[in-house]
Amino acid sequence: MTRMESAAALPRDPMARIARSRHEFGEHGGVNLSIETSATFTVLEAGKMPEMFEGRDGPRGGCFLYGRHFNPTVMVLARHLAALEAMPSAYCTASGMAAISGVLLNACNSGEHIVAGQALYGGTWALLHDFLPRKAAIETSFVDLADLDAVRRAFRAKTRVLYCETMSNPTLQVADLPALAAIAHEHDAQLIVDNTFAPVIVTPALHGADVVVHSLTKFINGASDIVAGCVCAQGSTIDGLYDLHLGSLMLLGPAMDPRAAYEVATRMPSLGMRMREHSTRALAYAQCLEALRAKVMYPGLRSHPDHARFRELCNEGYGAGGLLTLDLGTAARAFRFMEHLQNVEDFGYMAVSLGFSDTLMSASASSTSSELDAAALEAAGISPGLVRLSVGYTGALEDRIAQLERGYHAALAA
Repeated sequence: MTRMESAAALPRDPMARIARSRHEFGEHGGVNLSIETSATFTVLEAGKMPEMFEGRDGPRGGCFLYGRHFNPTVMVLARHLAALEAMPSAYCTASGMAAISGVLLNACNSGEHIVAGQALYGGTWALLHDFLPRKAAIETSFVDLADLDAVRRAFRAKTRVLYCETMSNPTLQVADLPALAAIAHEHDAQLIVDNTFAPVIVTPALHGADVVVHSLTKFINGASDIVAGCVCAQGSTIDGLYDLHLGSLMLLGPAMDPRAAYEVATRMPSLGMRMREHSTRALAYAQCLEALRAKVMYPGLRSHPDHARFRELCNEGYGAGGLLTLDLGTAARAFRFMEHLQNVEDFGYMAVSLGFSDTLMSASASSTSSELDAAALEAAGISPGLVRLSVGYTGALEDRIAQLERGYHAALAA
């Protein structure tokens, strides 16, 4: 059965897929899974160990080898994540960057090439722009993904990956996933999608993505207390990541701790409810700012240039996500805005990351996008005054909107 045939046989709603994947019990019949903390695992027969090292037996046969390879608790979380993304398999990592770097190193050999969106998370941009060319001779061409002709022109004979974010960080450009998948597949390349901003909201595999990565630290975990990541893909891709000789994640070793896997797994049943509330609040804030004639971007607004595309891609019932941007023009106004909201209004926190219960605010050009040089920031449309808000769901909505209005006026007052 192909990946898309498998996806078609699953419930369309991602939370329904997660529910169907939750069929484990704890060791003594508990309703929560047990935490297996062993770093190494025993065998009953000496001949079983060479079979596992040679790849002839393993977790799918009920045999575990070593925690860096597989862990039963971590595998439960991987099963839920694969269900979330309508993929056959998944592999969990110690961070989102471990997932991204591992899957790109597995997809590309030295001398090969990547095409990527020009607006990306700063860490990903630095990996592609600086680290991979110097350490592995893997080059990247950065393009405006909205210009499909430019995307096509960027491909080379040795291009192996087209890389994008479902909603670009921080500009919230919505990727045309079906068109990008078609271009990638025309060139025998993989479409790899970072879906950190849109779990539950968009399922990239249903629109042609070959691999989906997440920083689980963000919305999926939801409490800003755990750093983790994952890769969701075909079984053959996942098998390659933990191959004993060439597997990037197996050999580089960013294994997820089973305690972290337990925490994330037990929070996944609430993911749909949390994303709906993040989206409800973000839309209300965006509409408030739009009414003030502020320069606000949010995919749920009809004024967003990619609103129609988002509506085509999204799963109904979960809104348009918990992130919006407000461009105040200058860093000084952006800083006044955030300082007023945190220090005067107690509206949220000046902090990086996203997906927390409280609102987190950052000026992207001087924080999570600071790895980009001046030319790259300009090309991506990230101004010094661009504030990214990861909208939380604490406090009364009416009070929060009043605080937001006062913060906006305070930013413009000086």
